[in-house]
Amino acid sequence: MILRKLQPGTCRTWLSRVSLKQEQCFSSVPPQPVPPLAQTLQGYLRALEPLLPPEELNHTRRMVQEFGRQGGLGAQLQEDLERRARHTKNWISDWWVQWAYLESRQPLPVHSNPAISLPRRDYNDWRSQLVFASKLIAAVLDFKAKIKTGQLPVEYMRGKPLCMELYPLLFSSCRIPGPKHDYIAHYGRARRSPTHITVVRNYQFFQLEVYNSDGSRMTESQIHSQLLRIRSQSWKTDKEPMGILTSEHRHTWGQAYNRLLRDKLNKESVRMIETGLFSLCLDSPVMRISDEKYASRKAAQVLHGGGTFSNSGNRWFDKTLQFVVGEDGSWGLLYEQATAEGPPIATLLDHILQYCEKPDPKRAPLVPLPMPKKLYFNIDREIKRDIEQAKQNLDILINDLDVNVFNFKKFGKELPKRHNMSPNSFIQVALQLVYYRVHNEVVPACDIASQRMFRGGRTEYIRSPTNQTLKFILAFDDPSVSREAKLQLFREAVDAYTELTTQALNGQGIDRHLLGLKLQAIEQGLSIPKIFMDTAYGLATHWKLRTGQVPANTDSVMCFGPLVPDGYAACYNPQADHVHFSIIAFNCCEDTNAERFAHTLKDTLCQLQELLQPTV
Repeated sequence: MILRKLQPGTCRTWLSRVSLKQEQCFSSVPPQPVPPLAQTLQGYLRALEPLLPPEELNHTRRMVQEFGRQGGLGAQLQEDLERRARHTKNWISDWWVQWAYLESRQPLPVHSNPAISLPRRDYNDWRSQLVFASKLIAAVLDFKAKIKTGQLPVEYMRGKPLCMELYPLLFSSCRIPGPKHDYIAHYGRARRSPTHITVVRNYQFFQLEVYNSDGSRMTESQIHSQLLRIRSQSWKTDKEPMGILTSEHRHTWGQAYNRLLRDKLNKESVRMIETGLFSLCLDSPVMRISDEKYASRKAAQVLHGGGTFSNSGNRWFDKTLQFVVGEDGSWGLLYEQATAEGPPIATLLDHILQYCEKPDPKRAPLVPLPMPKKLYFNIDREIKRDIEQAKQNLDILINDLDVNVFNFKKFGKELPKRHNMSPNSFIQVALQLVYYRVHNEVVPACDIASQRMFRGGRTEYIRSPTNQTLKFILAFDDPSVSREAKLQLFREAVDAYTELTTQALNGQGIDRHLLGLKLQAIEQGLSIPKIFMDTAYGLATHWKLRTGQVPANTDSVMCFGPLVPDGYAACYNPQADHVHFSIIAFNCCEDTNAERFAHTLKDTLCQLQELLQPTV
C-alpha cells in the first residue's frame, strides 16, 4: 500500500498548513480521470505476458482487440464511463466500495478488516492498562477536534493536495449487515452528533460519555476514573459474547441482526454501539510462549481477538474504528475498510503516538460524572443458537490462520535508496522472487496505491509481475549468469515496478478501469463482455500474493488475510535500518506455508543485499 508519511520534524514544508475549513478537499483536488481505453487494454495484455503461455496469450489478445476495436462494445462502454465521470464526484469509488466491500459476503475478521499491531507498551498489569487507555482515548478525541475545527492540515503528495474527505467519516460510523449487501451508517453528521464511545471488557459493552455537559472534552483523569468504574462492573461472568455475532458470514449475521433488533432493549444497545465515536477493547493478556512468537500472537490478537476463549468477544467487527489495549502492554487498531483507508489511519496513529508523549494538559474539574451505562441484551433461544454457531465458525477461521510476524534487521529502506532504487519496488520484486523460489511459478500480485490525489479517490492496484521481473527471477538462481547481468536485470525489474507505481498514483492504473467497464455493462443490462469471462481474466485477478506497504513513523505492522484460499498476504513497514513484515496464509491449503515463505524472504533479502554490496 503506497502511503506517504511525514517524518517527525523534517517535512513541514511538504504538508501545507491549510485547514480543512479554509481549503475544502473537493476544491483543491481534480476529478479522477478515466484512462484511455487503448492504454488500459495494452497494459492488461502486458500484465498477462509473464503469466500465460503464448497460445493462451494469443487467444486473449484477439479477444481484447475485438473488445477495443473502434465503434465496438469497449468504445461504447468507455464513452459511458466518461459520461459518468462528468456527472459524479468520482466515477469508480462508489462502485468500488459497493463491489469490493459491501457486496462481499465473507466474514469481516481476517478477510476484510486490516489490523495494525504497535510496539508493546512498558507495562504488564490492569492499572497501567487503564492509564494508557485513558491517554489513548484523549488522543483520539484531540484528533477528532482538529478535524472538526479545521486544524488538520491538508496533506500533499508529490506536490499535489490530497482529498481529505475520509477523515470526518472515521467517527460515529458503522457497517450495517444486510441480506444481499451491507450499507454504511454515518451518525457524526446528525444534528445532535454522538458524544459517547463504546468500551468492551469481558464481552460486556458500556456506553461511556466522553464530553462534559458544557461540551468540553473529558480530561484523561476523568476518563480514567470512568474506566475504573467500568472495570468494577465487568468481572467475568457467564455473559454471552455478543460481539462474536459480527464475525459471521455477512448473510448469516444479517439474519441474526434482524432477529436481535426485534427486541427493544437489544435494539437500543446495538444502536449505542453503532453510533459511538469509536470502540475501545480492553483485552486480557496475550498468551506468551516466546519472544519470537509473541509478535505473531500479538498481531493476531488485534486482527481477530485470539478466539472465543480469548478476546474475540471483545470486538464489534462492523465498527469503523476499534482500538485494542491489552493488559500485557499489547495494543493496536482494527478498522473497517468501507469507510476507512490506510493513509488516514496512519495519520491518526501518528497523532496518538505524539500525544502519548505529552503530559495530561488539564486538571479534572470537580464535578460528579454520570455512571457509565452498561448495555444489556435479551438473549432468547434463537440468538443463543446464533452465538454458538458464530463461535464455532470464528474458531475454525482462526485455527486455519497461519501468521508469521518478524522484524528483518539486516537493512532497511536506506539500502535501496543508496542505490537509487525505490524501497517499495525493491521489496515488491523481492516478494515475487520469494514466491517463485517457494512455489516455482510467478503469480498475480497486487500492491495498493492511493488515489487521494483525486476527488473522492480511494485505491488502485499496482500489479506484478512484469516481464522485467520474470527475466530477473529466471536469472537470479542461474549460476551461468554473471553478477553484473543479474544486477542489471534487478535494476530493470525495480524500475519497471516504479513506473507502474507512478502510473497508478496518477490515475492511469488498469484494474479499476477494467472493473468500471465490466460494471458499466452490468448496470446497462448488457451481457458481461467476453474478455471478463475469459480464463485469462480469472487468472489475472486470482491474487495469490496480496501485499501492502504501510510505512509509518513507528515500528508498527499491519496484517490481513489472503484474498484467495491458496494465497498469501504480505505486509511490510520499512524503517531506515530494518523492515517489519507480516506473512499470512491459510492452513487449509497444503501448498502455502507462512513460516516457509518468511524464512525464504529473509534469505532472499540477504542475497539481494549481497548482490548490491558484495562482501568479497
